[in-house]
Amino acid sequence: MTSANVLGLAAAIIVVVTLFEMLRRHRLREKYALIWFVLAMGSLAIAAFPAILFGLSDLLNVQVPSNLIFFIASLLLLAMSLQHSFEIGKLEERTRTLAEEVALLRLNADATERPTDPIDRSAE
Repeated sequence: MTSANVLGLAAAIIVVVTLFEMLRRHRLREKYALIWFVLAMGSLAIAAFPAILFGLSDLLNVQVPSNLIFFIASLLLLAMSLQHSFEIGKLEERTRTLAEEVALLRLNADATERPTDPIDRSAE
């Protein structure tokens, strides 16, 4: 086993341990943890069995196996960026809706605090 394989195995194991720790401390949501866990397992498999990467690159007719890794990583980063953009859009819409509801509640609360009858109560 080469030093690159050992480094890859160590990195994948560190990612898995970090994932479980972040999940335990509620620092990472489960839907993101699943994505990172799959990526870590893929990295672990490629580090343990580099023939998988060479076979995949031959199957896809990619000359250099590391180019395949960079291409897949670029696609994954693009997909995650798209997912986060979608969620940010939903959160912005929800924030706007909540701000409008708070404004209406304040307006309603201000209207109920003011006396509505025209009788001057300062003389009482």
